[in-house]
Amino acid sequence: MTRRALVTGGAGFIGSHLVEALVADGFVVRVLDDFSGGHEENLTGIDGEVEVVRGDCRRAEDARAAADGCEAVFHEAALPSVQRSVEEPRLSHGINLEGTLTMLEAAKDAGVRRFVFAGSSSAYGNSEELPKRETMAPEPLSPYAAQKLASEAYCQSFAGCFGLHTVVLRYFNVYGPRQDPSSPYSGVISLFVTALLDGRAPTIYGDGEQSRDFVFVGDVARANLAAATSDTPPGSVINIAGGRRVTVNELYRTIRKEVGGAAELIEPTYAPPRTGDVRHSLADLERARLHLGWEPRVPLTDGIAETIPQYRSRPTHQKEESS
Repeated sequence: MTRRALVTGGAGFIGSHLVEALVADGFVVRVLDDFSGGHEENLTGIDGEVEVVRGDCRRAEDARAAADGCEAVFHEAALPSVQRSVEEPRLSHGINLEGTLTMLEAAKDAGVRRFVFAGSSSAYGNSEELPKRETMAPEPLSPYAAQKLASEAYCQSFAGCFGLHTVVLRYFNVYGPRQDPSSPYSGVISLFVTALLDGRAPTIYGDGEQSRDFVFVGDVARANLAAATSDTPPGSVINIAGGRRVTVNELYRTIRKEVGGAAELIEPTYAPPRTGDVRHSLADLERARLHLGWEPRVPLTDGIAETIPQYRSRPTHQKEESS
């Protein structure tokens, strides 16, 4: 029996890795992407096996056409930037919240069996309690976090009201190949790597002792597959992370050593903390183990070593770095 899946934002960083994993698992995959953040080259090598639809998840007609005939929808499309949501909250709201509601409606009307949503650990905010458990009261500090949290509530309500089996995966700090360093809103690992390869000092916002829980993108793709096929309760919210807390300073030293050469002599510069950033982050993964049979496989040092070659092969590295 043919299994058909839709990945919104499937030409993006996480989405393209998910598309690859789905194809390898035997799914027929459709991608809905407006290419505002995704890149066609992210699908190189599998583009002949994937139907790519240029469209916007906020447009009902695009969403309906993309969801038609699919048994699973993976909603990855987003404007994934805390800072951008602070600068342009209404734009971020439209993409991150209205886009989710539109895709949920399209999935419901298409008779989709499973809807997997890319949530965010930013929902936890600055609570001092560690590790972060899904039962904790959310404390969103930014419009981005509020939009992701409201999207979770929509997913749960569609499970309760309409019987659409939704699963929310709360991603912590995802990294890996294809993370675009050309934007000042990109992930810290890609920004540190490209700066060091260019011989530039990266900027660390705050004192660098803020901590994050990093998870390799390949592990995230596996979690999505598990969420589509496992016997999870409808409306579930599940942490996806590496399960280890690393300070930004420690992360920088690890990357600097892995890049090697002259990079090992480069010291970072420090700037004031950014609005909306949380201080510490660490996930409890018990629910992921219980409901998905999932846990991270790729240690941070191995993931960094796998990520760096992509940036070495680029002819240029672009734009300013941040953390």
